[in-house]
Amino acid sequence: MMTGSGALSGIKILDLSRILAGPWSAQTLADLGADVIKVERPDGGDDTRSWGPPWLNDSDGNATADATYYLAANRNKRAITVDFTQPEGQAIIRSLAIQSDILIENYKLGGLAKYGLDYESLSSLNPKLIYCSITGFGQTGPYAARPGYDLLMQAMGGLMSITGERDDRPGGGPQRVGVAVIDLMTGMYSSVGILAALHARTRTGRGQHLDIALLDVATAMLANQGMSYLASGNIPVRSGNAHPSIVPYQDVPTADGAMIIAVGNDGQFARFCEVLCQPDWAEDPRFQTNRARIENRMMLIDMIGTRTVTQSTRVWIASLETAGVPCGPINTIDDVFADPQVVSRGLKQSVTHATAGPIPTIASPLRLSDTPVAYRHAPPVLGQHTQDVLSEIGMSAVEIATLAEKGII
Repeated sequence: MMTGSGALSGIKILDLSRILAGPWSAQTLADLGADVIKVERPDGGDDTRSWGPPWLNDSDGNATADATYYLAANRNKRAITVDFTQPEGQAIIRSLAIQSDILIENYKLGGLAKYGLDYESLSSLNPKLIYCSITGFGQTGPYAARPGYDLLMQAMGGLMSITGERDDRPGGGPQRVGVAVIDLMTGMYSSVGILAALHARTRTGRGQHLDIALLDVATAMLANQGMSYLASGNIPVRSGNAHPSIVPYQDVPTADGAMIIAVGNDGQFARFCEVLCQPDWAEDPRFQTNRARIENRMMLIDMIGTRTVTQSTRVWIASLETAGVPCGPINTIDDVFADPQVVSRGLKQSVTHATAGPIPTIASPLRLSDTPVAYRHAPPVLGQHTQDVLSEIGMSAVEIATLAEKGII
């Protein structure tokens, strides 16, 4: 059993989840030191193992069975294979649940109840168990039985209605975010809920059931845009990279591409105008305040573009940073990992994979001074730790071999 000094060292998690939201939550908790046992089906495992290309290459340069999608969300876990559609497999999950603090699952409503692995069944065996269920629409409501995926939730939750270029501009129309942001945020909300339940357990001695829904998260993520509608009745629309409440706060053209300007107050705007050699703009009543700049947005953005297009992104950023004006390049992914700040913060780490040797991983953004994140283990190959984990719950080598022969593990 893994030991260490992480913040969650000594906490055991049974991860029955697949794809992204559940695994992301479990990985976050594993990074913090929890012992996470990932349970996968013997015939292929987590769906994301096959979501390639690209694929992980082994130490000889040959593509392995695992896609890099899987690698992104399953670091620091131990992996076992169990067919819990069979009675013997269900018995294994029950034994593990009795010894666990937390269980994470993202099966459809009622999907685990038919195997006796639902919250009611397992909490009767382990009243301290914190059981986190992640679904598309939640445990209640008219849509509860429906499956849910990130793209669907970005659409149904309104995010795509405010993401993308304006309808009257070339390329206008709804767009999804470039990563599965609803899944990722659902994973983070799940982690927050789990930690809250863990703290509550120290007072009550009882676990509880967490009902986390992707659509709930998508709706909560509307944040200021959602509140804008609720307070005013006005429906927010797509505005490209422009901010609905701050100007200038968007991309602007340069001589060799574009850059981001994020002017958050009138003082920054005055300094911005100085760098553009247009100090009079800051005194112009049409642009003097943020309210005025919003009212005259199109005029001002056009005027800014005629100036910024005269020099390169690098030249503008150097001048604007010196003046204390928030700005930056629009990086590609390779630019990100080459950025001096990203390099300095160690956001690219390395772990040793069972078949591929050293492989890269993206660091956790969590920085704890006394109990830092540790990159103990690479994402596991399918069933890598089955024998070890089953031995820990008291199974003999003969029993394990028999289960393997029957295809249960």
